[in-house]
Amino acid sequence: MGQKNQVYNSVLDLVGNTPLIKLNTITAPFIGNYFAKVEAFNPGHSSKDRIALYIIEQAEKQGILKPGDTIIETTSGNTGFSLAMVSIVKGYKCILAVSSKSSPDKIDMLKTMGAKVYVCPANVAADDPRSYYEVAKRLHEETEGSVYINQYFNQLNVDAHYYSTGPEIWKQTEGKITHLVACSGTGGTISGTAKYLKEQNPDIKILGVDAFGSVLKKYHETREFDEKEIYPYRIEGLGKNLIPTATEFDIIDEFIKVTDEESALMAREIAKTEGLFVGYTSGAAMQAIKQFNDENTFGEDDVIVVIFPDHGSRYMSKIYSDKWMDEQGFLDTDKIEEKEDIEFI
Repeated sequence: MGQKNQVYNSVLDLVGNTPLIKLNTITAPFIGNYFAKVEAFNPGHSSKDRIALYIIEQAEKQGILKPGDTIIETTSGNTGFSLAMVSIVKGYKCILAVSSKSSPDKIDMLKTMGAKVYVCPANVAADDPRSYYEVAKRLHEETEGSVYINQYFNQLNVDAHYYSTGPEIWKQTEGKITHLVACSGTGGTISGTAKYLKEQNPDIKILGVDAFGSVLKKYHETREFDEKEIYPYRIEGLGKNLIPTATEFDIIDEFIKVTDEESALMAREIAKTEGLFVGYTSGAAMQAIKQFNDENTFGEDDVIVVIFPDHGSRYMSKIYSDKWMDEQGFLDTDKIEEKEDIEFI
């Protein structure tokens, strides 16, 4: 980050160089030393700022993007917000095809940032004309002077993290990192970060987090795409019903799957124990750490870095809403003690 009293030319100068924060209370029962790479400190409050800025600047350098052009993308919300933010500063129009699984908070934020938003049904096949993948392709074909970012199949998604997140973690841990725990959606974050870290030390273990209802874990283990693995789930930005080429499976050592419910409850627990207000996938990553501990994955001297991808404010109508949690059946009194914290005088 810049020095004290530094003045920045635009909000884009604040992308990257996010803090690594030691986890103390929530990890007390676990073996090892745990640090969170808290991506909510990016100006757009998520790790997707990194890829939005990097991909757009690379497109500018290559002459693909010209003033007044339109940026089109498929997103569960965070990439869209980051693209909209970069587009505003750089003078581009922005059109986004968004999954209906995205929280209303995210969709409202996208509109606030000047993006044109198309909400597409989440629980349809990737090749269904209504899917957000196909809608984005159609909009790109119909919109003159448009560029389709296509993060799921864009090598620049991986490169953005290879040149930023990986080096930052290596430097912040002084090369002592032994394990990286990261959620996998497009695969850009885990792949790019892992690629850099493995180049520094091939013994670093890369542990991926997948969702039940997603195909990534089985594909990693068998290289078979199994449609029978696919069913609806609630976590946004984690897992996939297709195989993104932005995921470099050979670099990832192991995948573990987490449930919607345990991930939601864990995100709430992070806020209550560490004072970090994080999103749904951060809860998923922390739940994965718990499960890896149950499998005795870590040693006493290990340095485990977990990536917390975004901020809790994106999920006020979801995991931080008691009403939504109750509707999902997640507020089981055997698992969480809920009490009324608000008193009206």
